[in-house]
Amino acid sequence: MSKQPTAKSSRRQQILESLAHMLEASPGARITTAALAREVGVSEAALYRHFPSKSKMFEGLIEFIEDTIFTRISLILSEEPAALRRCEKILLLLLTFTERNPGITRLLTGDALTGETERLRLRVAQLFERVETQLKQVLREAELREGLRPNLPLSAAANLLMACADGRITQFVRSQFRRPPTEHWAEQWPVLVSGLMREQVPA
Repeated sequence: MSKQPTAKSSRRQQILESLAHMLEASPGARITTAALAREVGVSEAALYRHFPSKSKMFEGLIEFIEDTIFTRISLILSEEPAALRRCEKILLLLLTFTERNPGITRLLTGDALTGETERLRLRVAQLFERVETQLKQVLREAELREGLRPNLPLSAAANLLMACADGRITQFVRSQFRRPPTEHWAEQWPVLVSGLMREQVPA
């Protein structure tokens, strides 16, 4: 996590960074507030002064993911006009972000949310749905702006792209962070999209 905390939020930021570190250092392990308090160097009561529950701490990490991903997607859309390059950059953003933040990637796969509230799982699911919807919109605009049309229905094409990235992220967590999600991606992307789009034939 790279946000610069203000003086007021520095302790909250420290707690979230410590939680992210523990998620990375102990893949598969359940994080307790007692262990987190030891990691931060405060009492459990001090943790709860900043976050009313562990779920709220996880929610803080999910908010960080959302802010980072969607801010950068907005930049991609403003800077890159070509549809396939937009899709490529959006998916590479997801893969690179997770590779650089392995601990909180466990939240995205649900690995770290076992036993937590269903609301957190739904929020993560909605994050992925938002990205997939954005990919679908990019592909829809490709037909209007570039005369390109997917060889699949729009929803199926966007889902295919999202599923490939999602699978690599899941492999990353399942391998206990030994298989980077960007591994082989540069070679795989051209093959993945080679048959995805076709030029629209004028009527």
